[in-house]
Amino acid sequence: MSKVNENKVKAGGEVELKDKVVAINRVVKTTKGGRTFSFSALVVVGDGNGVVGQGLGKAKEVQEAIAKGIDDAKKNLVKVPIMHGTIPHEQLAKAGAAKVLIKPAAHGAGVIAGGSMRAVLESAGITDVLAKSLGSANPHNVVKATINALTLLREPIQVSKTRRIKLSKVFNG
Repeated sequence: MSKVNENKVKAGGEVELKDKVVAINRVVKTTKGGRTFSFSALVVVGDGNGVVGQGLGKAKEVQEAIAKGIDDAKKNLVKVPIMHGTIPHEQLAKAGAAKVLIKPAAHGAGVIAGGSMRAVLESAGITDVLAKSLGSANPHNVVKATINALTLLREPIQVSKTRRIKLSKVFNG
């Protein structure tokens, strides 16, 4: 769990975060006075440069729920390592019943992913990646699993330090 806290980022005023609404859910509560409608909005925010977060907002109106979701997402930002528009290595992660697999892709391949995963990967600024949702299709859990996978990624410099290898040896063969 210390890995997740290591990647946490605070939302600063100088960074422009773009938001994407992943899912909106209408909930109906029946009371003796009739039906009461409320909405929940799953929102993903990112700066397009390696910072991404997800949030959930609930309110009586859709716009208010989205605004609350954006505020929640700004509190849950994480830093993602990006190399040449893709991720450094393959990663598998779970959240609930959702299981996701993300793989690096060649330059020009684009973001090959489903709806919920696509929103997270594009918000993070990843331009070339192969991704597959292997478990549940529930957008909430797929988004959480994707962010878990992104937080588990390590940069080659970190790996070389832990293994005590110089990077020049790795890249020269």
